[in-house]
Amino acid sequence: MSTWEKLPPFEGVTHQECLHAPPVTKTAPMDLCIGVGFGIAQITKDSEVIYSEPSDDEGYTSPLLQVFEDMAKLDPDHDWRCLLYAPLRGEEYQRQGGRWVLVDSNMGFA
Repeated sequence: MSTWEKLPPFEGVTHQECLHAPPVTKTAPMDLCIGVGFGIAQITKDSEVIYSEPSDDEGYTSPLLQVFEDMAKLDPDHDWRCLLYAPLRGEEYQRQGGRWVLVDSNMGFA
């Protein structure tokens, strides 16, 4: 039995301001890079930060969502989230039964 709250999928209009950014999808693909360059990119488990993109990322390669999906498969009874918060775009995904479902889309910052 789950001890965390499954959030409803985001039903509003997604914010897609940057033409160079990949489109916001209702479920995150496993090849999604957990990185925004300037802003916040995090994976959390029950609100505890498991991964946070380094602020000095010169030469750094962002991990793919698949890395964290593999971790979550081994410990599924938790609230796993992916937060991508960048200029003009923000999105949050929650892991729900092996899928990372969009639960929030916003204008980011700036």
